[in-house]
Amino acid sequence: MIRVQQIKLKIPHTDGQLHEKIRKILRISKEEIVSVKITKCSLDARKKPELFYVYTADVELKQESSVRKKIKDKNILFVKKEAPYRAIPTGRQYLRFRPVVIGTGPAGLFCGYQLAKLGYRPILLERGADVRERIQDVEQFFQGGPLKKDSNVQFGEGGAGTFSDGKLNTLVHDNCGRNREVLRLFHMFGAPRQILYDSKPHIGTDILCNIVERMREEIKKLGGEVRFHSQVTDIEYSTASDGTKSLSALHVWNTETGESSLLQTELAVLAIGHSARDTFETLQRLGIEMQAKSFAVGVRVEHPQKFINENQYGKEYDPSLPAAPYKLTAKAQDGRGVYTFCMCPGGYVVNASSEEGYLAVNGMSYSKRDGENTNSAVVVTVTPDDFGSDGALAGMEFQRGLEKAAFLEGGGRIPVQLFEDYCKNQASLGEKGVSPRMKGAYAWVNVRRIFPENIALAIEQGILQFDRKINGYARGDAVLSGVESRTSSPLRILRDENLQSSMKGLYPCGEGAGYAGGITSAAMDGLKVTESIIKVWRPFDKDETA
Repeated sequence: MIRVQQIKLKIPHTDGQLHEKIRKILRISKEEIVSVKITKCSLDARKKPELFYVYTADVELKQESSVRKKIKDKNILFVKKEAPYRAIPTGRQYLRFRPVVIGTGPAGLFCGYQLAKLGYRPILLERGADVRERIQDVEQFFQGGPLKKDSNVQFGEGGAGTFSDGKLNTLVHDNCGRNREVLRLFHMFGAPRQILYDSKPHIGTDILCNIVERMREEIKKLGGEVRFHSQVTDIEYSTASDGTKSLSALHVWNTETGESSLLQTELAVLAIGHSARDTFETLQRLGIEMQAKSFAVGVRVEHPQKFINENQYGKEYDPSLPAAPYKLTAKAQDGRGVYTFCMCPGGYVVNASSEEGYLAVNGMSYSKRDGENTNSAVVVTVTPDDFGSDGALAGMEFQRGLEKAAFLEGGGRIPVQLFEDYCKNQASLGEKGVSPRMKGAYAWVNVRRIFPENIALAIEQGILQFDRKINGYARGDAVLSGVESRTSSPLRILRDENLQSSMKGLYPCGEGAGYAGGITSAAMDGLKVTESIIKVWRPFDKDETA
C-alpha cells in the first residue's frame, strides 16, 4: 500500500482532479491503480484568499515495486494495510444474569452494541425517552412547555451529545484502532463517508438522531434489549470477608408508571453521562470511590457566521466552503486557562437545563450548519481549589450554584448580554446588530453577575485576547449567554486496572464517569470497557436463557 501525503488542490476542484494529481505524483497511469482511498482531508487557509484542501490517500497498485524503485519522496510512504479493529471474548467466567448497561449516550450505546454483537445479550437502561419522543419533549420545552426532568437536552436516548454539533473529532491518543472503529460504525449506521477522513468530522444533531435509532434497533436484533423510562435508583451488593463489595442487583424505577423493580445482575456498565447528579449522590451514599476533578465554566458567545467566514477564509470566499470553525486559547492575568469549547458553526444556543430552578446552556448545529450565527463556549478552567469543599460532589455543587444564579438572573429564561455591557457590568436592553439565535426563551440581563468576579474577569480578558487572533471577536454587539457549566463531568468515578469501580462488577464508563470529553471519546471508552469485560466473562451460548 502506498500512502501519499500533502496532496494540495486549490478550491474548488473535482474528484477527477484529485485522482489526476495522485497519478501525476506517483507517475503512473489510470490502469495501474486498483483502488484509491482518501484517509485524511483538511482545509489550509493560511494563505487566504488562496485556499487549499490537503489530502492523504492510500493507493493500491497492481505492481507496487515499480513505484518503489522510481519514487523517492518524503511524502510518499509504503505502509501495510491497517488491520481492522477486533474484540475477541477470552473470558471463562459464566454470567448468571444478563449484563446491564446504564445509559444510552455514546458510551452506553457503543458498549451495548459491541456486547450484543459478541453474544452477551445486554439490557440497556435509559432513564429518559427514546430519541423520537425525546425530540418532541425538547421542542415543547423550547416553545415554553414544561421541563421534563428525565427527557430533555441532557437525558434520553443518545445522551447530551444528541443536541449538539455532533462533532466526532477527538484528541485521545489511540493505538488500538478504537477511533477508526467508532467512525466506521457511525458511517455504517448512516453518517456520511466524509467522517472517515475529514480532519474535523461532524454530523449534526439531525443525522445523529437517526444513527442513534438505527443502533438501538441493531442491538435488539443482536439479542440485546433497550428499556426506556428506566432509572437506576439504588444498587444492591454482597460483601466478602475482606470487605470487598460485589454488585448483585439494581433497583429500577419506571419514570412513567412510578413502579420499582429489582433487576439481578453481577455486571453493570455505568455510562450515566455528566448530568446524572442524583445518581452521583446515590453512588456517594453507597461508598463508591469518587473524587472531584477540574472542568470549565463560562458563557456562549454568538457572532454572525458571515463575519467568521470572512475572517477565516477572506472577504471573497467561495460560497461552497463549509461554515468556518475556529478554536482559540488564552491565559487570564491570574494564570487561568481560557479557551473556546464546542464551537458550533451556523448553530444555535439551547437551553440545556435538566433540573427545575437551574439553568444551563449548550450549543448545537444541524448537519448543514446553515444558521445565521456561529456560537462557541468561552470557558475558564476551575479546579477543586475553587469549590469551597474537598468532597467528591463539590464540583457538582459548584455547577449548581452557577446554574441557580443563571436561572434567577434570567427569570427562568436564558440570560443574555452584549459584550460591551458585560465589560461595564451593566444589564443590556436589547440587541445592537447580532440577533440571538436560540432554542428557548431568553432575557436581556447582566450575565456577568452569575459568576464570581475572578471567573467573570477571566472570561472578559480571554475574549479581549481572542480579538488579537480574530479581529473583531471582542465587538461590542457580540451576544453572551450563560451559563455554560456542563463542559465535562465534575467528578471521576475511580476504576482499577480492570476498569471496575470499588464495587466489583460495576464498570464506570464514558464522560459522566470522568473518562471522556465528547461523543467520540465516550464511544471509544465504551469499546474499551467492553474489551475489559470480555476478558473476564464469557458470552452466552445460543441455548442459554439467562
